[in-house]
Amino acid sequence: MHRRHRLSQPAQFLWRCPRCKRRFANANQSHACGRYTLAEHLAGKSPAVIALYRRFAKMVRACGPVTVVPEKTRIAFQVRMSFAAVVLKRKWLDGHVVLARRLEDQRFRSIQTFSPRNHVHQFRIETPDQLDDRVSQWLREAYAVGEQQHLQSRKGPAPERRPSNRRSANCFPL
Repeated sequence: MHRRHRLSQPAQFLWRCPRCKRRFANANQSHACGRYTLAEHLAGKSPAVIALYRRFAKMVRACGPVTVVPEKTRIAFQVRMSFAAVVLKRKWLDGHVVLARRLEDQRFRSIQTFSPRNHVHQFRIETPDQLDDRVSQWLREAYAVGEQQHLQSRKGPAPERRPSNRRSANCFPL
């Protein structure tokens, strides 16, 4: 008999892709299946860029428990949903945070609004001193979005959706 492990509340209702085993807040979430490693993203990068990444990741982990998800083109950070991601470039990090509001800040290179409570704020980090209290504030706010706190109404949390067991038609193997 298999023992069933009790998951923490945030992970309890996450749907798991049957192919790549990644967890998502929404059942049958559209995504590109693939298995990538952090080492693949760090390979060949300069020590300065790797140091920027490690400092950024440490700031993300200071927000609370997080899953680091190396994807084909980026490294995402996820609680229930991905709330931040970075791409290691030759001399800098390009990244984004997902906020529940549009936050005007000269350090954001662009802001894309996908819904009234889903705004992707893109930034570039070139030096360690740019990883400051302001970035920590963005990450804390984005972490709450990752926990889907922004979807809670005044009456309480949004109802939990149980994942379906049917195979995803939205899984795109690479």
